[in-house]
Amino acid sequence: MTTPREPLPAHAHSEHEDADAPVPCLASSPAATWRERGIQMPMPALADEEGPRVDPGLPPVVDAHVHLFPDRVFEAVWRWFDRYGWPIRYKLHTPHVLSFLLSRGVERVVALHYAHKPGMARALNAFVAEVAKAEPRVIGLGTVYPGEPGAVAILEEAFALGLKGVKLHCHVQAFSPDAPQLNELYEACARAGRPLVMHSGREPSSAQYPVDPHQLCAAERVERVLKDHPTLKLCVPHLGADEFDAYARLLERHDTLWLDTTMAVGGYFPVPLPKKALEIRPERILYGTDFPNIPYAWDRELRALAGLGLDEAALAGVLGGNTLSLYGEC
Repeated sequence: MTTPREPLPAHAHSEHEDADAPVPCLASSPAATWRERGIQMPMPALADEEGPRVDPGLPPVVDAHVHLFPDRVFEAVWRWFDRYGWPIRYKLHTPHVLSFLLSRGVERVVALHYAHKPGMARALNAFVAEVAKAEPRVIGLGTVYPGEPGAVAILEEAFALGLKGVKLHCHVQAFSPDAPQLNELYEACARAGRPLVMHSGREPSSAQYPVDPHQLCAAERVERVLKDHPTLKLCVPHLGADEFDAYARLLERHDTLWLDTTMAVGGYFPVPLPKKALEIRPERILYGTDFPNIPYAWDRELRALAGLGLDEAALAGVLGGNTLSLYGEC
């Protein structure tokens, strides 16, 4: 479902700067990368059992990573995932996504979407803004296609519609986080005080993306963004997969960074549980799922997080409080 394109050029290094050198203390740990472990898409579905609703003994739950699209876009996304990603267990259109989660005890959701080609963003933003207006338990985010004409104006219009942040996807939209063309978007988000959710981790990746995500994405590129835009509120999904340790170190060094847990703690990918970020700064971790585009039970990651032994305050923050704070909803 992606349109091939040349990637937006990355940060231009000076003649005195080694373009291949990692930011000090950020080099990935010597653990094997996902590719070296042989982990690649497509991945299988799981037939795990789902719970009937959120455990009433848990703190209030806010899902910080739910996808909402118009029907035809959802269906195109599902076709792509069925072929290249993993089988989608819950092929639900937007009204049914919301009724499914809210009826099971999820108190609020953050609605994410992304434009996979120029000219889509305005219609997608208007769609999500209408959904959020009709259902106050939805925190709607906007999007834009980096490099398209009028990109800043598109974001400003999205904010005027009441959208609370922005979602970008390096893999689908074929850009490096430190591409110069992104600066105007980062500045627009910072100026408006709107958080940016950016899939800038290298995984999960697919050979079917327009550009190899391992060429586009690296934790040191994200640190350049954090340093160059010190008031930008940035959230990286999937705990920064597969550079988990590097992103945990970024959390230690930057108070404008958050990570969400989407697909990273439920044991779907055969890698060790990346607990370091939760142990270092649990107040910067958000519970998220990628619902409905998942190949396993809707509450798999919720149950995994609840079983990690976090103290009461930390668990309450991860499951909902941190997300509401980030978006100014508490």
